[in-house]
Amino acid sequence: MLKTLMILHRCCWASFLVILVAGFFLDFSSLWGWLVIAAAIAARFVMGRLLKPSTEEAADPPRPVEVLAPVTGRWSALNSPGSKVPSHGTRAYGQAYAIDVLAEPEDRVRPSFGWWPVARRNRDFPAFGAPLLAVADGTVVRAVDRNRDHLSRNSFPALLYLVVEGLFREIAGSGQILGNHLILDLGNGTYAAYAHLRRGSLLVGKGDRVRAGQPVAQCGNSGNSTEPHVHFQLMDNPDLDVARGIPFTWRGLGVPANGEVFSVDPAQGAGPAQAGPAQPAGPTRSTERAQPAEQAEVTR
Repeated sequence: MLKTLMILHRCCWASFLVILVAGFFLDFSSLWGWLVIAAAIAARFVMGRLLKPSTEEAADPPRPVEVLAPVTGRWSALNSPGSKVPSHGTRAYGQAYAIDVLAEPEDRVRPSFGWWPVARRNRDFPAFGAPLLAVADGTVVRAVDRNRDHLSRNSFPALLYLVVEGLFREIAGSGQILGNHLILDLGNGTYAAYAHLRRGSLLVGKGDRVRAGQPVAQCGNSGNSTEPHVHFQLMDNPDLDVARGIPFTWRGLGVPANGEVFSVDPAQGAGPAQAGPAQPAGPTRSTERAQPAEQAEVTR
């Protein structure tokens, strides 16, 4: 059902664009355009209802799955499930509990959001090229790194462009929203997804076994992204069109809230680790606050 609705949603938006262009050359009622928009909105609404937790699930939410953090060093959180759920404003694409993290090294300042420059090169951002690690032992089920790393969209004019661009990415499918991405099967019906990876940076391929803490790729700026950052989530299906989000907690860290700066020791990945229910533990994250940042990605 979810897959059918997602395909219908994309087809409706594609039809709207066709009608919009055809309207410049043919004489027909604009009502058709409004009808397909209404159908697209209706399909998205029904998907939202299907993905919404039942009363029983809301009363007894699933226990977070404990995994390692996918990064090391000093970072800040954005669009965090530690502040709200769904963290990205939607449960679609399995991202109810997704998180975005931005590099915040002590010796380098991340460019801020503003009016100028309209776009920046990726090397201006400290997250670009940062190594990403396997959060648990698992198997690679999808690995894509052919998409280009585009210029940043971290300005008000570029954000408008991103919204329009996002519509075309939505029509093209989840792969264009994620950009370069990696999906790991952690076992027990849990899958980890890393999005917006750097082009050509994958160190593993489909079918490979990975160990917790193993380098698997680099942070990039591909897909529906405003600037180089890491989008991470756990979900119950490798197909994002039907996936439901699974809550996570990072070992020894918990889930940092929006704007919270945290540091991860490179030694965290030493030894094997399996994804599993979180164990009671006191968080060790920092209480610093990052500089204000706009949404690192916009997902329809």
